[in-house]
Amino acid sequence: MKVEIFRIDESLPLPKYETKGSFAFDFLARKEIVIQPHEIGFVSGNVIVKCPENLALLILPRSSTPRKKSLVFPHSVGLIDQDYHGEKDEILIQVLNFSNEPVTVEKGERIAQGLFVKAEQVELDEVHTPGEISRGGFGSTD
Repeated sequence: MKVEIFRIDESLPLPKYETKGSFAFDFLARKEIVIQPHEIGFVSGNVIVKCPENLALLILPRSSTPRKKSLVFPHSVGLIDQDYHGEKDEILIQVLNFSNEPVTVEKGERIAQGLFVKAEQVELDEVHTPGEISRGGFGSTD
């Protein structure tokens, strides 16, 4: 399947799947940014992606980023909707510096990964009783 992608800084390569078995591709930082200790920063992802019908793009942290850069996603996962692909809709990667030192993300550094998943809107049908006996709440199966 082909997906339309617009690269803002053409001196950087397009995102790519690093191995034959990869499901996610890496986003590269478009420009250098310094994120201060305990602050949230937005890393420019250098691309605008048009998600095909019934696909959403998840923005996920790379597994090595917390260890190597002291950065985590404060919102866990980013979501790119099907209609987020206008001329100002560059993908931004929101990160939190959990260290006590400033963290620099260099231009061209792999900072996050993208994963396409099937998705669709549903019609919400309100009911007035849940209809089932509860199996228990949060953490009830341990």
